[in-house]
This record gives sequence, structure tokens and C-alpha cells, in this order.
Amino acid sequence: MNAPVPVEQAVEAYIRFYQDLRPETVNRLDRLAVPDVHFKDPFNDFRSRDRMKHVFQNMYQRVEQPRFIVRDHATSGQTAFLRWGFTFRVKGQARPLTIEGMSEVRFDHAGMVQSHIDHWDAAEQFYERLPVLGWVLRAIKKRMAD
Repeated sequence: MNAPVPVEQAVEAYIRFYQDLRPETVNRLDRLAVPDVHFKDPFNDFRSRDRMKHVFQNMYQRVEQPRFIVRDHATSGQTAFLRWGFTFRVKGQARPLTIEGMSEVRFDHAGMVQSHIDHWDAAEQFYERLPVLGWVLRAIKKRMAD
């Protein structure tokens, strides 16, 4: 039986993976996450390391210059909370966009990611930036505000 991996060591490796993510480094996830890792964000909810890698590869097809910057993190037991910014450019647009969010990442005792759940406001940080839908959502938000 292998000795447990300190969670902070596993967190640091996972942060490096995200901050260094490029199409040619996506397969490094094989060394960091279990095959049936639970991944959830505002658009996805599945259990599969291969699908998670596909999400990353697909990201490079949809946006330009994507980059994750982990701004802070904390741990509690086998769980890490990562506060991050995701900067990218929509193809054909000069101005970069940034999404701010938080990830809840659970590790097993071998230091492998068991689940990665992203928390970020898709309405405000994504949908409101779309031309027609954004106008409608901003109008609803304004109407609902105190």
C-alpha cells in the first residue's frame, strides 16, 4: 500500500496543471485525476476523465488565448478551494474577457482528484455578455433589484 500523498502537495500539482494548461499538456490530467472524476461547471456535469480532457481540448477550438490564473486557495481535509480567473478572447474580437470563479476540488488519499466542481455566475459573466440575450438578462436584473 502506498503512503498517503499530502493534500497540499496534490493541490500544488493541480494548480500547476491549470496554470500551464495548453493543448499539448491536457493529457497530464491522467496523472492527476481518477478515471471516473466528477466534473461539473455551469455547462457540464459528468464522471469521466476523458470527457474532462475533451472539454479542455474543445476550449482551444472555441476561444483564443485561454488562461487560468489561480489567485488563492485553501484546504480543508481532502478538499481544496481554488479562487481563479479565466481569461480568453472570443474569436474575432480584440478585447479579452475574464470569468472569475471558485472550484471545489476533492482529492483521494493518493492525491488524485475525485471531483472538480466549478462555481461561477454564468448569467452575469457569460450570458449577459451576449448581444440580445444579455440585454434581456440585464433588463430583468435591473427590474428585480431593490
